[in-house]
Amino acid sequence: MKVALVLGAIVLLHACAKVPITGRRQLNLVNEGEMMGMALTQYQQFLGENAPLPASDARVKMVRGIGERLAASATKYLNENKAGDRVAGFQWEFNVVNDNTVNAWCMPGGKVVVYTGILPVTQDEASLAVVMGHEIAHAIARHGNERMSQGMAVQGAGMTLEVLAAQKPGYASDLFMQSYGIGSQLGMLAYSRKHESEADKMGLVFMAMAGYDPRVAPKFWERMSAQGGAAPPELLSTHPSDETRIRDLEAYMPEALKYYKP
Repeated sequence: MKVALVLGAIVLLHACAKVPITGRRQLNLVNEGEMMGMALTQYQQFLGENAPLPASDARVKMVRGIGERLAASATKYLNENKAGDRVAGFQWEFNVVNDNTVNAWCMPGGKVVVYTGILPVTQDEASLAVVMGHEIAHAIARHGNERMSQGMAVQGAGMTLEVLAAQKPGYASDLFMQSYGIGSQLGMLAYSRKHESEADKMGLVFMAMAGYDPRVAPKFWERMSAQGGAAPPELLSTHPSDETRIRDLEAYMPEALKYYKP
């Protein structure tokens, strides 16, 4: 019994890590390398079913330009703060799909998709950087891994992603897609409000370091909330209330502006 407790404590110690910028301790039980492997498979499958716009499209050029700047700033911050392992193995890729859904997401390994439906809401590059910085932050903070870990725990102690994928491939695939909020038909909320607030703060820092004014963020989220009516966009499914989000963004803004160099 004592041996089991000691071993359990060791596992938890190694599984716990601090999220960059916020310092929150999190429990990730799924190997991040496995997550990136599954992400690549799911990403390719998604693009196979949702043809991305060509590289010559102006919207794609804009998204990729912003994405490259955000990826560089995030990597710089992480390396400078001894957290470079958070993006180890990342191969950034940015695509745009022609879909009216107001959404965007980032999988482990830096696989990013922006839906054209969100572009009329962002209106400018800085606001699009708010969205992309927020989604990139989710991947760097390994929020999806936390969601997967919760789902894996339901399957029983000691169950690995590899075993789950072999025994229940359909469930493993659905759990992964649900953990990243990909596909509105899944009926499962993408992230907790705690994760959303954390991604807001991290995203502000990354966009500020990339040269985008973080002060556009509150106005953008106001426009996002106005899109919803009775049914908010998928991207807002579990986000904090409008008032809470704007208050939190404004409260964190002085810190984010320390990184802003136009």
